[in-house]
Amino acid sequence: MRIQIQLRIVGDDSSVISEGEILHLDKGDDRLEVVGLAFDEAKAILAGIQGGVVTAQAASFLARQRSCDLCGSLLLSKGPGQTQFRTALGTIALSSPRFHCCACRSGEARTFSPLNLLLTERIAPELLYLETRWASLVSYGMTAALLKDVLPIGGTADASTVRRHLHKVAGRHDADLSDEQPGGLGAGEDQPLPQGSVIVGIDGGYVRNWHDKKRNFEVMVGKSMAADRDDCCFGLVRSQDEQPKRRFRNVLGSQGLPVTQPVTMLTDGGDSVRALAGELSLGAVTMLDWFHIAMKLTGLKQYAKGLAHHNPVEALALQHRLERIQWRLWHGDGDEALIRAQALAADVAALITAYPGLKRLIKAVAGLATYIANNAAAIVNYSERWRNGERISTAFVESTVNLVVSRRFAKKQQMQWSKVGAHRLLQTRTKTLDGTLRDLFTRWYPGMAVNDNQVPDFARAA
Repeated sequence: MRIQIQLRIVGDDSSVISEGEILHLDKGDDRLEVVGLAFDEAKAILAGIQGGVVTAQAASFLARQRSCDLCGSLLLSKGPGQTQFRTALGTIALSSPRFHCCACRSGEARTFSPLNLLLTERIAPELLYLETRWASLVSYGMTAALLKDVLPIGGTADASTVRRHLHKVAGRHDADLSDEQPGGLGAGEDQPLPQGSVIVGIDGGYVRNWHDKKRNFEVMVGKSMAADRDDCCFGLVRSQDEQPKRRFRNVLGSQGLPVTQPVTMLTDGGDSVRALAGELSLGAVTMLDWFHIAMKLTGLKQYAKGLAHHNPVEALALQHRLERIQWRLWHGDGDEALIRAQALAADVAALITAYPGLKRLIKAVAGLATYIANNAAAIVNYSERWRNGERISTAFVESTVNLVVSRRFAKKQQMQWSKVGAHRLLQTRTKTLDGTLRDLFTRWYPGMAVNDNQVPDFARAA
């Protein structure tokens, strides 16, 4: 069986712009494996169609640029030239002549390349989007291998190219944030939701430092949740983001909320997380996560069990006092809890016992008092919130940290990152997981076709 595939491109006036054979195939019909097009044959057909379409579009554009748009004079050609345009269906070599500027355009450049006005970038937005999307989900090397397997792009994709393009997208997004008007609803539209209706959880994770391989650095991840709105997550490396407030405004805007929206921020009480929460929204109510309070108290109760083997009376008293501190914290009485914690720290420091873990116990009790003091303003009535069905834990953002950081930055594989590289990957990964990366590209390139914006199930799984 002989198969010929031809491409005919017709202009608006029904005239044939170009016509030619794309591919010639000789196919058998006597074996299962030869039925239909092979994958390489399909890619060759797509590449041939793409080459014909792009070449015809470039030639049509050049023909319109051949005359001066002011006086209509025919422009003189300085000479031929060539350029390449990378698309998702192959790299296309194009003729790119240079023209002399018309004499009526005094003071401008003497020559110019018209095709540069069309091809402002040498990579098609669709390919840039695919590279960024998949590199946000899996490694740069796997992304390059995947795209080469399914697209007719040959050897033009490699891990370094994919990484460079992702950094380009993230850098452009960061630059846009500094120039954008604050996101959200305009004047006269819906009023902000009530305080507490928008919950923002912030937590930190650690990745290995490429430049100082024995150390880790912290990445910050947050998740914003509002009633009847899509959840939105964000991430950053603090040293690489001088104005995190603008990023948070963008998050609220993507949820259709005004920048003045009152929010409740849940944190684990760590210094870096607490500082970031204060910068993101000046009017936010910061709330200390109950889970981390409970974990600290649980650790101290374990010390009390160890102390019971050496001094049962003191151990029983310690357990009772910890329960009273916990009760005070649960009901939002941070001041009294702090007084009791400081008194407990002083008494434990004065203990005389053979318990081998005494030094660690003294340090842990003192740490509890410091923790309560540092976060006194963020301690709320957890009992009341619990009865009202309101959130008191950052468990939802901890799962987000696992999804955003652990699954891509491969902590178990001990992958190493630069701070710039980690920060930029966080921007595209969070947008990919939110399903808003395509929206970003269609804002930059309005002519991009609307496409399925779903994230693969394996990427969404917690």
